[in-house]
Amino acid sequence: MEKITRTATTEETVLKDSSQQQVMAPALQRPSISRPSPKINKSAVHGLWALTSRDLRKWYKNPLLLIMSLVQPVIWLGLFGKALNFSAFITGAVPPAEVNQILLNTFGTTSYFSFLVCGMLAFVILFNSAFGGMSVVFDKRFGFMDKALSTPISRGTLVMAKVMQVVIRSMILAGIILVVGAALGMVTSHLTVPGILGAFGAMFLIAFGLSSLYVMLALRSNDWQTQMALINLINLPLLFASNALFPVKIMPHWLQTVVKFNPVSYANDAARQLIIGAVGTNSLSVDFAVLGAFAIVFGTVSIILSWKLLTK
Repeated sequence: MEKITRTATTEETVLKDSSQQQVMAPALQRPSISRPSPKINKSAVHGLWALTSRDLRKWYKNPLLLIMSLVQPVIWLGLFGKALNFSAFITGAVPPAEVNQILLNTFGTTSYFSFLVCGMLAFVILFNSAFGGMSVVFDKRFGFMDKALSTPISRGTLVMAKVMQVVIRSMILAGIILVVGAALGMVTSHLTVPGILGAFGAMFLIAFGLSSLYVMLALRSNDWQTQMALINLINLPLLFASNALFPVKIMPHWLQTVVKFNPVSYANDAARQLIIGAVGTNSLSVDFAVLGAFAIVFGTVSIILSWKLLTK
């Protein structure tokens, strides 16, 4: 009896296994549904915006960076601009009726503070442009640049993304500085919408050229200390050998010659003519021609160098 029972149990087990296999067989034999692989967007514009927005996201998600970017020019406007009262210097030496005429002949406007506000636009752009080069150095050190070079994005797009994020940041900061200057007493009687748009067009060109310059210098550098040394070496001469803080007329003749080769001076000259109606050193067509050539030359050179210097 035990043998018969064992045999029956074994037969039931075999029947159950075979029935389960028959049930599972159709499921195993079903054809797998193949899903199409996601398409990779190889558009240069898409890659440019993706990389630009990445750097901008790091900036606006850190309010401390925005505040620190504005502290220095606001201090210059609030302390230096208000403390250096040229009209008070002149009043004691000449009759009050002639003070405005002397200021107009010297600064192109009767308000030195308004003269300085327009110079601070280029000031904030000049120092903010240096961050484009520093961003390249840090991306290379922390490995992001190697990952980006492994994608279909071209090297020129990588460079232009760094440039554009600096340009966008510079335009935002320049707009804030203009509002702060107006609140502190800048002459606003000459402000017009076309004038503001034209002035920011000049700021766009100088920001594009300067950020291309700093990115170009950072392409071969892996050391942030070297990059900082280059920034200090270039920024201070560009600032003081320009008309950002003082008019060209009161400078020595040799320095006046240097100012003519400084693109920052042309941006300041255009901004003062368009924002406060100051008497310009050059015509607006000359200012924009120089700024346009500066932006095109350094933008092109930075792209060409990226093809040779950006490697994994």
